[in-house]
Amino acid sequence: MRKVIASTYITLDGVIENPVWTTPYFDDEAVAYAGAQLRAADALLMGRRTYDGFAAAWPQMPETEDSGAAEMNGIRKYVASTTLTDPKWNNTTVLQGDLVEEVTKLKAQDGKDILMYGYGPVAHTLLKAGLLDEARFWIHPVFVGGGTVTTPLADATATLELADTTVMKSGVIIASYRPAR
Repeated sequence: MRKVIASTYITLDGVIENPVWTTPYFDDEAVAYAGAQLRAADALLMGRRTYDGFAAAWPQMPETEDSGAAEMNGIRKYVASTTLTDPKWNNTTVLQGDLVEEVTKLKAQDGKDILMYGYGPVAHTLLKAGLLDEARFWIHPVFVGGGTVTTPLADATATLELADTTVMKSGVIIASYRPAR
């Protein structure tokens, strides 16, 4: 069975929105980790807001060897949305019907990991339904202020267990968690 993995950049004060603050930390080591994570997947799963941001940015990026644009533009993409009807970004499918049922079907298919970027309502729904297999938090050593990851998820409750940690030279720590069994 395929795994659903959420990969999220986060600050020490819990901010995940508009991650421009990651730029100084996206060095060769981070690029290698992100590339390996993407190559381990054959599909992306997104909510509408993430899709809109990615679909506006990635098709415009040059598909050079180290940009990741060719991989991002070519990978199969699934969007959880009740309003998106005609996605323009290639290889995009809008999930119709119940999100939990649709992701259950995707997980049952043959294939690699299903990767999500960010942690919002879609990831939260999957965690509550027992469909999120791993959450990777890229903890950046900065405080930026503003809304935190918990703001839209007031009812979020879950117990996770540490699966792995990766400490990068830049000070970024990637803490990987799985639902406690």
